Amino acid sequence: MNDWLDDAPGDPATASAAQVADWITTPLTAGLLRGALDLEHTEHGVLPHRLPARARAQCTDWLLAMAEAQASGVRLVFRTRATAIELDALRTKNAYQGAPPRPDGLYDLLVDGRPAGQASVTGGNVLMVDLTTGSAESRPGPAGTLRFTGLPDRVKDVEIWLPHNEITQLVALRTDAPVEPLPDAGHKKWLHHGSSISHGSDAASPSTTWPALAASLGGVELTNLGLSGSALLDPFIARALRDTPADLISVKIGINLVNADLMRLRAFGPAVHGFLDTIREGHPSTPLLVVSPLLCPIHEDTPGPSAPDFSNLSAGKLQFRAAGDPAERAGGKLTLNVIRDELARLVKQRAADDPNLHYLDGRDLYGEADFAELPLPDQLHADAATHRRIGERFAALAFGSGGPFTAKRA
Repeated sequence: MNDWLDDAPGDPATASAAQVADWITTPLTAGLLRGALDLEHTEHGVLPHRLPARARAQCTDWLLAMAEAQASGVRLVFRTRATAIELDALRTKNAYQGAPPRPDGLYDLLVDGRPAGQASVTGGNVLMVDLTTGSAESRPGPAGTLRFTGLPDRVKDVEIWLPHNEITQLVALRTDAPVEPLPDAGHKKWLHHGSSISHGSDAASPSTTWPALAASLGGVELTNLGLSGSALLDPFIARALRDTPADLISVKIGINLVNADLMRLRAFGPAVHGFLDTIREGHPSTPLLVVSPLLCPIHEDTPGPSAPDFSNLSAGKLQFRAAGDPAERAGGKLTLNVIRDELARLVKQRAADDPNLHYLDGRDLYGEADFAELPLPDQLHADAATHRRIGERFAALAFGSGGPFTAKRA
């Protein structure tokens, strides 16, 4: 498991470029990337996408367009004996009107699966979001460079995990020794879809989001389609899951439907059936795990939409509240408890003819006792410690003995 506090050496990113006499520039191709479903060539370089072009063409929501272009779970992977690596990248970083600047996104360096450094890039574009109107304005900026030096002088496997909370256009990769694509190690491929916590929310770094931690513990290869604010049972997402090679699939359903107050109970059940039917068209017998919402007290029995509370925004403390009325459940409005009951019923019904379909109550990953110890800072999103707990729990329940995703460990 990746543990930056215990395992990482001193930050190697501060060494001078003058220490490297001869850089080798390697073209940035799909063969050097994991976790992306498409690679777009831009005027600056290449932009990894987590949704294919066909799905993006059917998306009219700027929030989903932003989320899928943020590189959660996307990493550069290669084999080299280089002792120094440089990466030029153009980031697009979110900012919020009236709030302090957000921390810079981190790049995690792993060498032979172990933490070996972290760095950020400067400059870049800023997407200024106005939470009161939901509008966003892009402000351009220059590309930046990150550098890792002092790496062991031997052949090694290198991973550079891109920031999970920034859009990253990769401009150039330079090393002081040749690079070759990393051979497939034969690990099972896990495809996961979920909402902002699956995307990474406030995890400490890209390799410590809960899906990344769970994948490391389970010895599997992750493709993370966690899409902040956008796990809404869209048919084009189901088709992307259907068409992506996978040995294991999980879908975490519920919280965004309440956040957005998007549908009523009458529509929810058929929408879930249709979503799972589409996945099964491409993966008829792949282990498929349906995960219901984690505990979120503001929406357990109160419908959405979720509404921001701006009272402490200037101090960097954005909170959310449930803007619905519990009485509206009688008219079919969704709450997390309503969704859990319906998902459990629906999966049980389908599993009678689909023995590879499984259900996991999200409160087994994060429940009442966890909220008492590790409350959600803004009432919706998980912090770094909570990501670690969810990742460890998921690994034990899904990849552990007798779990639906029992897999050979790395």
